[in-house]
Amino acid sequence: MPEAFIDLHAHSSVSDGTERPADLVRAAAVSGLDCVALTDHDTTAGWAEASDAARELPLTLVPGLELSTRTGWRSVHVLGYLVDPTDPALVAETDAIRDGRLTRARSMVDAIGRDHPITWDDVLAEASVGATIGRPHIADALVRLGLETDRSAAFGGILHPSSGYYEPHDAPTPLRGVELVRAAGGVPVIAHPAASSRGIVIDEPMLRELVDAGLGGLEVDHRENVAEGKRTLLEWAERYGLFVTGSSDYHGTGKPNRLGEHRTARRSFDTIVGQATGSVPVVGPGSRLS
Repeated sequence: MPEAFIDLHAHSSVSDGTERPADLVRAAAVSGLDCVALTDHDTTAGWAEASDAARELPLTLVPGLELSTRTGWRSVHVLGYLVDPTDPALVAETDAIRDGRLTRARSMVDAIGRDHPITWDDVLAEASVGATIGRPHIADALVRLGLETDRSAAFGGILHPSSGYYEPHDAPTPLRGVELVRAAGGVPVIAHPAASSRGIVIDEPMLRELVDAGLGGLEVDHRENVAEGKRTLLEWAERYGLFVTGSSDYHGTGKPNRLGEHRTARRSFDTIVGQATGSVPVVGPGSRLS
């Protein structure tokens, strides 16, 4: 049987994607994926809608989230697969992160608005009800107002850390993030650790600490990971017994990333399912990953 097409990193409009969770799952099926993971930023609010859609389609949905963490000035994202979405500690932390993101976004918009014609209402108009509001929504408002040409230009311009408008947001450490995901019965993976704009976001001593805390894997095949960094990640995975994943980091029209452009091997999928105790995949009729 041919290798299954598995994409373990995608976002809906519940965070900073442009498609509803159900539409994202349908797009995954149309693209020929056998499996897609819904990993919205710091929220599981899209799970129910995505699961309902998956139950009617020949694919498997892996419910998850992308947890924001920080070490110093570096942002480190921890993908958490198959967590218990009602886990009290995880819920409290994600609530706090989203509240912090909202306060930070409002403050940034106020600062930008002193120099450019943009208001908080302009940003709210770009977000779906209940969405985790952040810089992508500010970027979309800047584009709609003609102040930037697209999201990428906005992140490289008005929203760039050197612009004077950027503000960091509060987040737990990567160690705390890994601990939270494991305690909630999930499987933690570091997202795009070697993105070209940042270099590898963790060093080997930190990696050892994360492995001891229960880190499961590293997202290696991702369009933003540079070749040299990917080689280091593969060496680390071999050295510390971690699995590796490949993913699109799909955001609908919010990014050029396309569903399935990078994929995860079946053995890594099986490892995730085997380790998880918080929840289970949603298997649609005819899925090859039953």
